[in-house]
Amino acid sequence: MLESSEIEVEASLTAQASVVISFIRERVPAELHYPKVAVICGSGLHHLADALNASPRIEIPFSDLPYFPLPTVDGHIGKLVFGFFGTVPTVCMVGRIHFYEGNPFTVSVFPVRMFSVMGISTLLVTNAAGGLNSEYKVGDLMVLNDHINFPGLAGWHPLKGPNDSLFGPRFLALSDAYDLELRQKLFESVNTLKLNRAIHEGVYAFVSGPTYETRAESRMLKMLGADAVGMSTVPEIIIARHSGMKVLAISLITNAVVTQPTPKASEGAANLSAGKANHEEVIEAARQAGEDMRALVLDVISRL
Repeated sequence: MLESSEIEVEASLTAQASVVISFIRERVPAELHYPKVAVICGSGLHHLADALNASPRIEIPFSDLPYFPLPTVDGHIGKLVFGFFGTVPTVCMVGRIHFYEGNPFTVSVFPVRMFSVMGISTLLVTNAAGGLNSEYKVGDLMVLNDHINFPGLAGWHPLKGPNDSLFGPRFLALSDAYDLELRQKLFESVNTLKLNRAIHEGVYAFVSGPTYETRAESRMLKMLGADAVGMSTVPEIIIARHSGMKVLAISLITNAVVTQPTPKASEGAANLSAGKANHEEVIEAARQAGEDMRALVLDVISRL
């Protein structure tokens, strides 16, 4: 059972979001008071915000915003950038807040709750993910059409606790979490842009991190039907859907996950470090894919 203090925190989220929104609207021009789209920029993908029109364009660091959590991970700058993608008023969240940083879900998903209170109707989420599907290569993109929420299945769920019916229902269906029309628009954009990059649709497995998966864990995820694995996105998706927002999510495959069994000691010398994941390669892969991702996000949003 939740303590009374936890219930008070839940009940105050809408009020806190309203305070942040008032703070923002005092600093951005009127035409940006009601963005239509929010874009969450994943690891190393902060340059997505560079595709916003040069003017009007307002940047607000997370550290300036009341109640706003701060990121602690390299590749997550921590700012909101308001502007237009073409003619569409948009806010880019440059950097995200992860569960593994020690935040409760009420904190890590607070920005998405704020977006819903602001009246945003569409959330476009990007992330860096490890490829489990043997057909995926580093640099490929995967459009999410489903997910596996491992922390949620184990009891760590962003909707755990009292339900706020002002946002959505107690028991939320997620069979339609990833909007079909938005996915169709994305592939229209892919055909228009003729990107020289493979684009897949697949299932994203959310794990809490911050360690990368063991070989056995990776094989398990693959056997369960996951095509990619990462440490973010799903809590944001759940809160967005609970708030009635449409969702499009894209993973950049930044490393090929090692699924081969660990060599046994009796088998002699082996290079255990081959294929081992590291954060630096994630950032580098994101940097190399940056231009294609910017073009794709801009074209998709222009179709809304």
